[in-house]
Amino acid sequence: MPKHSQQRRLESLSDLPKRRKLWPLAIGLIIVIGLALVVFVSTYEFEPTKRARSVQRSSGSEPRRLVFFNQSPPVKALPHQPHINVWWDDVPAPLQVATGRPNHASSNIHPGDYIGPEACRKCHQKNYDSWSHHPHCWMNASADASTVVGDFSGTSISFLGGKVTFFTENGEYRMRLEREESRTYAVHETIGSRFFQYYIGKQIEGPEPAGQATDPQRFDHVLPLGFWIEPKEWVPIVNVAKEESPDGQRMDPFDTKSYMANFCQYADACDQCHTTSPLGDLLSGNANQLAREVPRTIQWAVSDYLEKERPEWCPPQHRSLPDDHAIKLLNSLDAIPASEHAVTLGISCESCHLGCRAHVENPKVLPAFFPYSPYLHSGAADEPTDLGRTHDNINWACGRCHSGDRPHFAGSMSTWNSTEYSDAMRGSCYSQLKCTDCHDPHVATGRAWSSTPAQDDARCIKCHPHYASSESRAAHSHHQPDSEGSRCMNCHMPRINEGLQDIVRTHTIFSPTNAEMIHANHPNACNQCHTDKSIDWTIGYLGQWFNAKFDDAKLQKNYASRTQSAALGWLQSKNEAVRKVAVDALIRTRSRWDQDMTIQDSLINALDDPYLINRQFAMRGINDLLGVQLQNHGYRFYMTPREREQPLAELRRILRSAFAETSLENGK
Repeated sequence: MPKHSQQRRLESLSDLPKRRKLWPLAIGLIIVIGLALVVFVSTYEFEPTKRARSVQRSSGSEPRRLVFFNQSPPVKALPHQPHINVWWDDVPAPLQVATGRPNHASSNIHPGDYIGPEACRKCHQKNYDSWSHHPHCWMNASADASTVVGDFSGTSISFLGGKVTFFTENGEYRMRLEREESRTYAVHETIGSRFFQYYIGKQIEGPEPAGQATDPQRFDHVLPLGFWIEPKEWVPIVNVAKEESPDGQRMDPFDTKSYMANFCQYADACDQCHTTSPLGDLLSGNANQLAREVPRTIQWAVSDYLEKERPEWCPPQHRSLPDDHAIKLLNSLDAIPASEHAVTLGISCESCHLGCRAHVENPKVLPAFFPYSPYLHSGAADEPTDLGRTHDNINWACGRCHSGDRPHFAGSMSTWNSTEYSDAMRGSCYSQLKCTDCHDPHVATGRAWSSTPAQDDARCIKCHPHYASSESRAAHSHHQPDSEGSRCMNCHMPRINEGLQDIVRTHTIFSPTNAEMIHANHPNACNQCHTDKSIDWTIGYLGQWFNAKFDDAKLQKNYASRTQSAALGWLQSKNEAVRKVAVDALIRTRSRWDQDMTIQDSLINALDDPYLINRQFAMRGINDLLGVQLQNHGYRFYMTPREREQPLAELRRILRSAFAETSLENGK
């Protein structure tokens, strides 16, 4: 009997439906390719897998396999879609197919294949210099005077009835929280440097018992406050451990139970995307993340890799581990701190280009954009995997990190940032579009998008040349050429995604006639500009111009008023993401509603929204709109409801007066 027939298979079964046996198909496959191949590639139906893995023991004659399917677009993932099979034992012979690896290089994903960004500098000085100022470079760094931007001079803030102090001691940065009890943290690393900087460290003083799975004294984790760079202000962290919650349900870092429930171990949850690690390590410990947008199916022999490249990670006689122990071992690998095995902290050249040592030693060996290794199999014998700068390979380089699950609007677009490629795949343009068509990977975007609207339109017209003339664009958009309403992105990529401190454009390219968004009373592109107009006004024009049809019963159900400002309705929505977009849209279009006191009062009320992140965005927008610095009047967006009462009472009077003054100025 062949060697592989003695092996076992492990499968990821999170949220899997009951397996269906497809005997008619199996019989056909037996006739064509024989019983052995059927055993290994029988067709099953799976839901997208989660990180947690469980085991199903099939027959003892099957190899052990962990299966991770592509998780985007948001539909049921099936075996014929690209996915990653992680094999505990050798990849079965029928699946050992050509990857197209160069004859003069054996791998580009092992630890020894990586050489670090300094080696790239000699020949690629311009790209190196640009990257040195890129947020990717500083996504993660050791905490020292050259990287820390937060004020650790002894400053303190009041938060949730407690006091937080930021200081230095023994040459290290410290964060101390004091309320009923005291906790002190040593800062070891930084996250980010563009809009916010968060901090990673361990507890060096506190009441939490040691030895827990979530031990703040043992594990580096994301600390509970970060530094908002623009206003130079310490603020609570958001969108880290869990989805944001309203007041009273958010993490209370002064309370042991709450803090432990929201504990975010950095190595386990974050650093796979914030650092540059050998891709072989990530395939072994975090294949589910890589599989989200993988362009071709990969077969990965994890034990072979670990034995040869990471023997220190293998326990004795690991080949004979029981299934549950094998799964536990692989689940533990992504919890190994990047500082112990990464190529660099932060995102450097080889995150995208993969291991480049062979290229540095021989420039004729060009970097590949798809992984190859003796332990990795992909493609087919008669169709080797293309390792070059292809559309799919480039997008996967971005998608390896910019993918995942977020809360969604009704049209399936994410409500907040960092999963841009998953969002992009929910539209149709990325069948041709590459991330690098709009984003130079070596040049930082900056604090604001720097391309002009005409440059943005030109990118779209490359694939849609029938809109090259002003006349054709006007006929399509029903707006004057070069007006805001004629711009491709304003209609097809509206600002509905929560960025770090601004509402930014979604990466899902979709039609402004999207029925799901309009039926649900979620933001539509038309009313983001025409904030004074009603939904009936909008659907009237969409029907007239594009013959769009909508369900009147759904509109009646979800709109309290179909004749009031649609943006005002969003501001009163039960959905916190819709309210956040409404504030942004209204502030951007001030001239359309500046004498509407109902909208003015609703914007002021946004400063008392039950969600901290919504108050932060509202505060920043109103500060910019009216020139009134709310902080100077005692308001802090992270205050408790009771703490906000007094400053808001004063601010209501001040802001109503400021609105009246600017309305008079605009009316002159």
